[in-house]
Amino acid sequence: MRIFIVLAILLCIDLYVFQGLRVLTAGREVNTQRIVYATFWFITLVAVSTIVMGQFIDWHTWPRALSTYLFALVVILYLSKVFVVAFLFTDDIVRVFRWTALKAQTLFSSGPTQELAAAVPQKGISRLTFLVQLGFIVGAVPLVSMVYGMIKGATDYTVRRKAMKFPNLPDSFHNFRIVQISDLHLGSYLSQEPMERAVQLIMEQKPDVILFTGDMVNDRHVEAVPFREILKKLQAPHGVYSVLGNHDYGEYYRWPSQEDKKQNLENLVRFQRDLGWNLLLNEHAYLEKDGEQLGLIGVENWSSRMSFQRYGDMKKAVDGMKQLPVNILMSHDPSHWKAEVVKEYPQVDLTLSGHTHGMQFGVEIPGFKWSPVQYVYKEWADLYNDKKQYLYVNRGLGFIGYPGRVGILPEITVIDLEKA
Repeated sequence: MRIFIVLAILLCIDLYVFQGLRVLTAGREVNTQRIVYATFWFITLVAVSTIVMGQFIDWHTWPRALSTYLFALVVILYLSKVFVVAFLFTDDIVRVFRWTALKAQTLFSSGPTQELAAAVPQKGISRLTFLVQLGFIVGAVPLVSMVYGMIKGATDYTVRRKAMKFPNLPDSFHNFRIVQISDLHLGSYLSQEPMERAVQLIMEQKPDVILFTGDMVNDRHVEAVPFREILKKLQAPHGVYSVLGNHDYGEYYRWPSQEDKKQNLENLVRFQRDLGWNLLLNEHAYLEKDGEQLGLIGVENWSSRMSFQRYGDMKKAVDGMKQLPVNILMSHDPSHWKAEVVKEYPQVDLTLSGHTHGMQFGVEIPGFKWSPVQYVYKEWADLYNDKKQYLYVNRGLGFIGYPGRVGILPEITVIDLEKA
């Protein structure tokens, strides 16, 4: 039933945009109109067929390039159409109010008013044509930007630097460098070259420790296998530590059985440990330098949003942990911070998360950032604080769904610890 509702909504959008297209091509040669209309409905049919087939045929079995670009077509096409619809709908609303006002004026007059008699049809058509043209121009903006985001933005890796001061930081850890990465989503890549570049850029930062905050794959551990040798190059004097993200559990894949799903997770855990990474599953560890220590806590996925898994167990993770001056928590979902960490674990000085990707779409300029994801996650990118506790949300290194990024670029976070 849900798919039929979705298709009905999409059909309404398509018909609405098509009417605008007819206005836009009015006066053109008949052959030109036919070519434009045929192209419009052909592309629409491909997009709708992709949605329908995705409901009945497991899209994981499709060739990766095919599924990647077909779903990108759906996202880009309907996002652009929504912009067009907004302008057409605005004109219709104006028309309705104007018609209602004229009708009301007629009822309270002895005869047709001059305004109603004239009906100003030419002005109405002029306004409609203007809004249709403006709507298609504005609708082309997300289309062009999202195509560019696929070509360039998806792998335009950006290094973001933060110096964080802690008064209780042990002297040995002054200028200690953490490099955080998150949300690799290796199943989304069509080649290994981008990840090769990303790893090289990470290592150029000369990290003392590398912290990975989850979502290595989209669904299956086999997505990571081709990247084994590349990921092995991630090394640091104090090691590489990781936690699991919501996608790592294989929750969004149609497994033949629960046993297969369980085995997939075990394979992914083994894969990370074979890389030499320290995967923390509701556990803690200590970073040691010159006889002094920092606490490092890693929890499994924990979200305040009930649509996501809650496997994390902070009580278990900190059980038996030493009292240390500074503690860092790795937790994939940033909603965990306000929902539990700030309320119950004051010993956590810094939480590192990912998950949101900044929705891979938004605007970031000095002093201002915006993304639709902020209406779902209050903490969605960069640094936040609640009194003396801090949260940093990494924008993610990879991508999923839409194979690109617009405005919100893939991130490598460099955090230099300093003694205040």
